[in-house]
Amino acid sequence: MKKLYQGKTKDVYEVNDKEVLLKFKDDVTGADGVFDPGANHVGLTIEGAGHSACLMTKYFYEKLNAKGLNTHFVSADPDKNEAVVRKAKVFGKGVEVIVRYRAVGSFIRRYGEYIESATKLPAYVEITLKDDDRNDPLITKDALAILNIMTPEEYEELVVLAKNIGEFVKEELAKKDLELYDIKFEFGMIDGKVALIDEISGGNMRAYHNGEYVEPLKLEKMLLEGLE
Repeated sequence: MKKLYQGKTKDVYEVNDKEVLLKFKDDVTGADGVFDPGANHVGLTIEGAGHSACLMTKYFYEKLNAKGLNTHFVSADPDKNEAVVRKAKVFGKGVEVIVRYRAVGSFIRRYGEYIESATKLPAYVEITLKDDDRNDPLITKDALAILNIMTPEEYEELVVLAKNIGEFVKEELAKKDLELYDIKFEFGMIDGKVALIDEISGGNMRAYHNGEYVEPLKLEKMLLEGLE
Protein backbone atom coordinates (compact mmCIF):
# COMPACT_ATOMS: atom_id res chain seq x y z
CA MET A 1 0.00 0.00 0.00
CA LYS A 2 1.47 3.33 -1.06
CA LYS A 3 2.22 5.84 1.71
CA LEU A 4 0.88 9.25 0.73
CA TYR A 5 1.79 11.26 3.81
CA GLN A 6 3.65 10.90 7.08
CA GLY A 7 2.00 13.01 9.75
CA LYS A 8 2.73 13.83 13.37
CA THR A 9 0.22 11.38 14.84
CA LYS A 10 -0.95 9.40 11.77
CA ASP A 11 0.35 8.10 8.46
CA VAL A 12 -1.85 8.09 5.34
CA TYR A 13 -1.93 5.32 2.71
CA GLU A 14 -3.69 4.99 -0.64
CA VAL A 15 -6.60 2.52 -0.72
CA ASN A 16 -8.19 3.45 -4.07
CA ASP A 17 -9.05 6.57 -6.05
CA LYS A 18 -11.72 7.60 -3.52
CA GLU A 19 -10.43 6.34 -0.17
CA VAL A 20 -7.33 6.42 2.01
CA LEU A 21 -6.26 4.55 5.14
CA LEU A 22 -5.21 6.35 8.32
CA LYS A 23 -2.68 4.53 10.51
CA PHE A 24 -2.70 5.92 14.05
CA LYS A 25 0.60 6.24 15.93
CA ASP A 26 1.52 6.57 19.59
CA ASP A 27 3.07 10.01 19.02
CA VAL A 28 1.25 13.07 20.42
CA THR A 29 1.89 16.80 20.08
CA GLY A 30 3.48 18.85 22.82
CA ALA A 31 6.77 20.25 24.09
CA ASP A 32 9.32 19.17 26.66
CA GLY A 33 7.45 15.95 27.33
CA VAL A 34 4.17 17.73 28.07
CA PHE A 35 1.08 17.09 25.93
CA ASP A 36 -0.46 20.12 24.17
CA PRO A 37 -3.21 19.62 21.54
CA GLY A 38 -2.32 23.01 20.04
CA ALA A 39 1.37 22.28 19.57
CA ASN A 40 2.95 21.99 16.12
CA HIS A 41 5.46 19.26 16.89
CA VAL A 42 5.48 15.78 18.36
CA GLY A 43 6.42 16.23 21.99
CA LEU A 44 6.21 12.71 23.37
CA THR A 45 5.17 9.14 22.71
CA ILE A 46 2.48 7.53 24.83
CA GLU A 47 2.05 3.76 24.54
CA GLY A 48 -1.50 2.98 23.50
CA ALA A 49 -2.25 6.49 22.24
CA GLY A 50 -2.76 5.32 18.66
CA HIS A 51 -5.16 2.56 19.64
CA SER A 52 -7.08 4.86 21.94
CA ALA A 53 -7.34 7.59 19.29
CA CYS A 54 -8.59 5.10 16.70
CA LEU A 55 -11.20 3.72 19.08
CA MET A 56 -12.44 7.16 20.04
CA THR A 57 -12.51 8.31 16.40
CA LYS A 58 -14.63 5.30 15.47
CA TYR A 59 -16.99 5.98 18.38
CA PHE A 60 -17.62 9.61 17.47
CA TYR A 61 -17.62 9.34 13.69
CA GLU A 62 -20.14 6.53 13.60
CA LYS A 63 -22.48 8.64 15.74
CA LEU A 64 -21.91 11.75 13.62
CA ASN A 65 -22.63 9.84 10.42
CA ALA A 66 -25.80 8.45 11.97
CA LYS A 67 -26.89 12.02 12.80
CA GLY A 68 -26.42 13.04 9.18
CA LEU A 69 -23.47 15.35 9.83
CA ASN A 70 -21.06 15.34 6.88
CA THR A 71 -17.77 13.50 7.54
CA HIS A 72 -15.14 11.54 5.62
CA PHE A 73 -15.44 8.43 7.81
CA VAL A 74 -16.08 5.01 6.25
CA SER A 75 -14.90 2.40 8.77
CA ALA A 76 -12.26 1.65 11.40
CA ASP A 77 -10.42 -1.32 12.85
CA PRO A 78 -9.12 -0.40 16.33
CA ASP A 79 -7.30 -3.75 16.58
CA LYS A 80 -5.04 -2.53 13.78
CA ASN A 81 -5.18 1.17 14.74
CA GLU A 82 -6.54 1.91 11.27
CA ALA A 83 -9.44 3.79 9.72
CA VAL A 84 -10.65 4.02 6.11
CA VAL A 85 -11.91 7.45 5.07
CA ARG A 86 -13.03 9.21 1.92
CA LYS A 87 -10.53 11.43 0.16
CA ALA A 88 -11.10 15.13 0.71
CA LYS A 89 -9.76 18.32 -0.83
CA VAL A 90 -8.25 20.43 1.94
CA PHE A 91 -8.59 24.20 2.10
CA GLY A 92 -5.36 25.72 0.80
CA LYS A 93 -2.56 23.72 2.41
CA GLY A 94 -4.84 22.80 5.30
CA VAL A 95 -6.68 24.66 8.05
CA GLU A 96 -7.44 23.82 11.66
CA VAL A 97 -10.68 24.85 13.32
CA ILE A 98 -10.87 25.31 17.08
CA VAL A 99 -14.19 25.49 18.91
CA ARG A 100 -13.67 27.07 22.31
CA TYR A 101 -15.99 26.84 25.32
CA ARG A 102 -13.54 28.23 27.89
CA ALA A 103 -10.56 30.57 27.68
CA VAL A 104 -7.52 28.29 27.86
CA GLY A 105 -4.44 27.42 25.82
CA SER A 106 -3.38 29.80 23.07
CA PHE A 107 -6.55 31.86 23.55
CA ILE A 108 -5.55 32.89 27.05
CA ARG A 109 -1.93 33.38 25.94
CA ARG A 110 -3.10 35.89 23.34
CA TYR A 111 -5.90 37.61 25.22
CA GLY A 112 -5.06 37.09 28.88
CA GLU A 113 -4.88 40.87 29.38
CA TYR A 114 -8.63 41.00 28.75
CA ILE A 115 -10.07 37.79 30.17
CA GLU A 116 -9.55 35.46 33.12
CA SER A 117 -8.31 31.92 32.48
CA ALA A 118 -11.12 29.34 32.15
CA THR A 119 -13.82 31.99 31.59
CA LYS A 120 -16.76 30.50 29.68
CA LEU A 121 -16.99 31.34 25.96
CA PRO A 122 -20.04 31.08 23.65
CA ALA A 123 -18.82 28.29 21.32
CA TYR A 124 -16.23 30.61 19.82
CA VAL A 125 -14.73 29.39 16.52
CA GLU A 126 -11.19 30.19 15.38
CA ILE A 127 -9.49 29.12 12.15
CA THR A 128 -5.74 28.77 11.77
CA LEU A 129 -3.57 27.86 8.81
CA LYS A 130 -1.61 24.62 9.04
CA ASP A 131 1.83 26.19 8.82
CA ASP A 132 4.42 24.98 11.33
CA ASP A 133 7.00 27.55 10.23
CA ARG A 134 4.61 30.40 11.07
CA ASN A 135 3.18 28.74 14.18
CA ASP A 136 -0.26 28.09 12.63
CA PRO A 137 -1.37 31.73 12.30
CA LEU A 138 -4.95 32.77 12.92
CA ILE A 139 -6.83 33.83 9.80
CA THR A 140 -10.06 35.76 9.29
CA LYS A 141 -13.03 35.05 7.03
CA ASP A 142 -12.04 37.93 4.73
CA ALA A 143 -8.41 36.81 4.48
CA LEU A 144 -9.49 33.26 3.63
CA ALA A 145 -11.50 34.64 0.72
CA ILE A 146 -8.80 37.09 -0.43
CA LEU A 147 -6.22 34.28 -0.51
CA ASN A 148 -8.62 31.94 -2.35
CA ILE A 149 -8.42 29.40 0.47
CA MET A 150 -12.13 29.33 1.24
CA THR A 151 -15.20 31.16 -0.06
CA PRO A 152 -17.44 33.11 2.35
CA GLU A 153 -20.14 30.52 1.75
CA GLU A 154 -17.79 27.65 2.60
CA TYR A 155 -16.69 29.52 5.70
CA GLU A 156 -20.26 29.87 6.96
CA GLU A 157 -20.99 26.21 6.21
CA LEU A 158 -17.82 25.18 8.05
CA VAL A 159 -18.57 27.26 11.16
CA VAL A 160 -22.08 25.84 11.47
CA LEU A 161 -20.82 22.28 11.06
CA ALA A 162 -17.98 22.83 13.54
CA LYS A 163 -20.37 24.19 16.16
CA ASN A 164 -22.83 21.33 15.66
CA ILE A 165 -20.12 18.67 15.92
CA GLY A 166 -18.48 20.42 18.87
CA GLU A 167 -21.78 20.58 20.72
CA PHE A 168 -22.37 16.88 20.10
CA VAL A 169 -18.91 15.98 21.47
CA LYS A 170 -19.52 18.29 24.43
CA GLU A 171 -22.81 16.56 25.23
CA GLU A 172 -21.23 13.11 24.97
CA LEU A 173 -18.49 14.08 27.42
CA ALA A 174 -21.03 15.63 29.80
CA LYS A 175 -22.69 12.21 30.13
CA LYS A 176 -19.48 11.10 31.89
CA ASP A 177 -19.29 14.24 34.02
CA LEU A 178 -16.57 15.65 31.76
CA GLU A 179 -16.51 19.25 30.56
CA LEU A 180 -15.13 20.09 27.13
CA TYR A 181 -13.03 23.27 27.23
CA ASP A 182 -11.97 23.28 23.57
CA ILE A 183 -11.59 20.97 20.60
CA LYS A 184 -9.61 21.15 17.36
CA PHE A 185 -11.09 19.90 14.08
CA GLU A 186 -9.99 19.67 10.46
CA PHE A 187 -12.31 20.09 7.49
CA GLY A 188 -12.14 19.59 3.75
CA MET A 189 -14.41 19.42 0.73
CA ILE A 190 -16.01 16.15 -0.40
CA ASP A 191 -18.40 16.13 -3.36
CA GLY A 192 -18.79 19.88 -3.16
CA LYS A 193 -19.68 20.00 0.54
CA VAL A 194 -17.72 20.83 3.67
CA ALA A 195 -16.92 17.66 5.63
CA LEU A 196 -15.19 16.86 8.91
CA ILE A 197 -11.90 15.04 8.31
CA ASP A 198 -9.02 13.67 10.41
CA GLU A 199 -9.61 12.25 13.90
CA ILE A 200 -11.63 12.99 17.02
CA SER A 201 -9.64 11.91 20.06
CA GLY A 202 -8.32 13.00 23.42
CA GLY A 203 -5.29 14.30 21.55
CA ASN A 204 -7.19 17.14 19.92
CA MET A 205 -9.33 18.36 22.80
CA ARG A 206 -9.09 19.60 26.37
CA ALA A 207 -11.55 18.17 28.87
CA TYR A 208 -11.83 18.65 32.63
CA HIS A 209 -13.40 16.68 35.46
CA ASN A 210 -14.35 18.63 38.58
CA GLY A 211 -12.07 21.45 37.45
CA GLU A 212 -9.05 19.17 36.90
CA TYR A 213 -7.54 18.61 33.46
CA VAL A 214 -7.92 15.02 32.18
CA GLU A 215 -5.00 13.56 30.20
CA PRO A 216 -5.89 12.16 26.72
CA LEU A 217 -5.62 8.44 27.52
CA LYS A 218 -7.49 8.81 30.80
CA LEU A 219 -10.17 10.85 29.02
CA GLU A 220 -10.66 8.17 26.41
CA LYS A 221 -10.84 5.43 29.03
CA MET A 222 -13.44 7.38 31.00
CA LEU A 223 -15.53 8.04 27.92
CA LEU A 224 -15.27 4.65 26.25
CA GLU A 225 -15.16 2.33 29.24
CA GLY A 226 -16.82 -0.98 28.39
CA LEU A 227 -16.88 -0.43 24.61
CA GLU A 228 -14.03 -2.78 23.67
